[in-house]
Amino acid sequence: MQQSLVLETPAASPEETHRHYMNKLAVETDVADVRHDMELGVGGFLLIDVRLDKAYEECHIPGAISLPHRQMTEETTASFPKDQVIVVYCWGPACNGGARGAARLSGLGFRVKEMLGGIEYWRREGGPVEGTLADMAPIVG
Repeated sequence: MQQSLVLETPAASPEETHRHYMNKLAVETDVADVRHDMELGVGGFLLIDVRLDKAYEECHIPGAISLPHRQMTEETTASFPKDQVIVVYCWGPACNGGARGAARLSGLGFRVKEMLGGIEYWRREGGPVEGTLADMAPIVG
């Protein structure tokens, strides 16, 4: 009889699992939720594109601010309100720029969520974009 690879590590308790997923949702959001809020004009968060300036110039989500993660400092974020949630995005699932940006911003005292899927999935799901190339821009960097 074969041993289960799924069950060889015991599952967490329901309480531990619930805590894990609530913690995950506290630091992540997705394209559909961001788009939903933007389409309804629901405020409360600042959207930041953490990719390089050239990528932002070519194609970005309307309303997003460009601030590459390596440029995030107390000085470059001084105008951001500390009581507003910041949502960051990068290229897509294979890019860790969003995680780097979220780490830097939270280290500076901001509440941050990473938008899973980045601009790649924003575009795949039909989200509007703007920029010098807009829809003609490469889908990934």
